[in-house]
Amino acid sequence: MRVLRWCAALALLCCLPGLALAAEIDGTRLHWIWAIPFVGILLSIAVMPLALPAFWHHHFGKVSAAWALAFFLPFAAVFGPALAGSSFVHALLAEYVPFIVLLTALYTVSGGIFIRGNLHGSPGLNTAILAIGTVLASLMGTTGASMLMIRPLIRANDNRVHKAHVVVFFIFLVSNAGGSLTPLGDPPLFLGFLKGVDFFWTVSHIFPETLFLAGSLLGIFYLLDRWYYSKEGVLPVDPTPDTRRIGFDGARNFWLLAAVVALVLVSGFWKSAVVFNVLGTEVGLPGLLRDVGLVAVTLISLRLTPDSVHADNQFSWGPMQEVAKLFAGIFLTIIPVIAMLRAGINGPFSAIISAVTRPDGQPDPAMYFWATGVLSSFLDNAPTYLVFFNTAGGDPQALMTTLAPTLAAISAGAVFMGANSYIGNAPNLMVKAVAEDRGVRMPGFFGYMAWSGAVLIPLFVLITFIWF
Repeated sequence: MRVLRWCAALALLCCLPGLALAAEIDGTRLHWIWAIPFVGILLSIAVMPLALPAFWHHHFGKVSAAWALAFFLPFAAVFGPALAGSSFVHALLAEYVPFIVLLTALYTVSGGIFIRGNLHGSPGLNTAILAIGTVLASLMGTTGASMLMIRPLIRANDNRVHKAHVVVFFIFLVSNAGGSLTPLGDPPLFLGFLKGVDFFWTVSHIFPETLFLAGSLLGIFYLLDRWYYSKEGVLPVDPTPDTRRIGFDGARNFWLLAAVVALVLVSGFWKSAVVFNVLGTEVGLPGLLRDVGLVAVTLISLRLTPDSVHADNQFSWGPMQEVAKLFAGIFLTIIPVIAMLRAGINGPFSAIISAVTRPDGQPDPAMYFWATGVLSSFLDNAPTYLVFFNTAGGDPQALMTTLAPTLAAISAGAVFMGANSYIGNAPNLMVKAVAEDRGVRMPGFFGYMAWSGAVLIPLFVLITFIWF
């Protein structure tokens, strides 16, 4: 992808003697001003599509690169190219590449499955599709479930006048809340799994919260969609004619989807002492083979999927390119923000850390839920999960037992509140891009947050009072 060109250029600037020995960033030495590039890229994502839509459509990758350079070059000048370079390589190899490789595999494989036939987007059918997608999200990941279900959902509603709300609730449920029950569902839980949290711990500890949130959202959606449906009706001509039976084309991609799930699972369960040190970043053999396997699955899917299936699915690389370019900038500019959070009470964000601790020194689950959730709304929710996992002690055995309410709060906050903004979770942005690519007029950054504020926040308040 072209997004990797400027990443490679940055890496070459950093490949200087001593890079492999560079230390981690000491967050206590940083001033909050280093967060400006990260805030800048968030504001760009929020404002530019509204204020400068044509410019943003053609140059969002350059804007992302510009903010990354706005952090990286001054940081290299102040702290030295070795520290800057090792931080860049770590973000690239340990975080960005596995993240994009997994998303690309899920996007490609799910894009090779076409649910043929014409469904009709009535309130009952739409609610059923959202419910099915919500269940699938914990089995095949929020990205896989989102990419599999969003296309038939949009096609089913292509004769509806108002359909943006359908996609908004799809993001709430399928792209976020549905992935809260297993490590396969959402990256934060997978990171917890790698840290030692049992595979079935989340389903046994936050199932009631998930059921309440998903059930409430499905009920609210049904009533809202029914109101829209009775008010508007449908267009006299359905753009998708009833010419084919309901079924699957490209069904062999289900086997490839199973391979993706297996590769992710094996990389978590398999422990190997083989580690490669790449310019200061340790790359384990299980993770390396997982990523190579995912690339192979992606290529096999492209090879085996008939062109007619991709054409029927209106498959294109546009949404994936947008996510890849924007998250490249996010993963780089977030480096100092995460370092400052990891510094705890000795860092610039000490107020956040102090807020999650009671006067007696014990963690406050309610505050952990909201602190993790609010930051996950705007930061990537995977590193945010890790920050508060470590803030709560970082011992998986203690967190799964004595501090179980705290780990439940961290897990729920990271996954649930990733739905609060388009950038809280990667599938959010991907679903938005797919919907807009098919002519759905989605709300802007702040318009979407108006939806999440009105619908999600009251439910999160209730979850806090009931469980945390």
